[in-house]
Amino acid sequence: MSASTENTPATGLPAPVLSYSPVVLSPPGRPVDLQLRVTAPVNGTGLPTILLSHGHGPSHNLSSLNGYGPLANLWAALGFVVIQPTHLSSRTLAGELADLPGAPFFWRSRAGDMTYVLDRLEAIEKTVPLLAGRIDHGSVAVAGHSLGGFTASQLLGARITDPDTGQEANLIEPRIRTGVLLAAPGRGGEVLTGLMAEKTPFLRTMDFSTMTAPTLVVAGDNDDSRHFTDMGPAWHTDPYTLAPGPMTLLTLFGAEHGLGGIAGYDAAETTDENPRLVAALAHLTAAYLRTRLRPGDTAWQAACDALATSPDPVGRVESK
Repeated sequence: MSASTENTPATGLPAPVLSYSPVVLSPPGRPVDLQLRVTAPVNGTGLPTILLSHGHGPSHNLSSLNGYGPLANLWAALGFVVIQPTHLSSRTLAGELADLPGAPFFWRSRAGDMTYVLDRLEAIEKTVPLLAGRIDHGSVAVAGHSLGGFTASQLLGARITDPDTGQEANLIEPRIRTGVLLAAPGRGGEVLTGLMAEKTPFLRTMDFSTMTAPTLVVAGDNDDSRHFTDMGPAWHTDPYTLAPGPMTLLTLFGAEHGLGGIAGYDAAETTDENPRLVAALAHLTAAYLRTRLRPGDTAWQAACDALATSPDPVGRVESK
């Protein structure tokens, strides 16, 4: 278990955070154990939970429980318990799982990991030192970056047609009340023209029309994923545009796919490293989730007001 501090703009003082890993679960039929990192504030009770799904980037350890420290630590400092599973798609496991059905993306198993975490949430809480009795089990959100955004969108109600069976995959998790999609994939169909299109057939039938859970979609206005589509950065706004709502879109100015570096500190693959942007993203998303999970909380409105009046805003917000 490790301890760290993260500065919170509300006080300017460091907020102590505890991080514990690995928490090891053994889901039936899973080829390897499910390992988790749990990051939480040192103080507080009735804590809401964020399930954070990693992406599928080129680094070995960022696509695992060892990634996303810049975001997980800030969310914990702001009062959330953050649970990060190592999905089967993680490059840390690629050598032993490459020949299994579903490789390399294991899209269905990723959502299953999150459901199993919720099934075992009480046991996880008791396993992590100093956390027992402090989680509000009725206040759960999901967040995901890139391929993790695809996973989060499924848990929030989006559907696809399984390319192997031809059957609709409905993986919605009703215990998840809200979520944040970070640079998530957009629509499928004819817009998937890039080199990755043939490697990700599960994206071709992406349907956001059934995603009715309140969701914050975060997109960088320089996130041009040409390896998937020629649509440009607008592709990552599709979950906002095509879902029925209530939906909110946060567009980050100048951000590329790394959204300023949320996946790791000083990561070589972050082409748009910007610690200020990461901090702003953490605070805006935390405010959104707090208001969604705590009706009557004014954190989101206050954050939007501050963004609108900032002389140097990091982005803009729109809702429907």
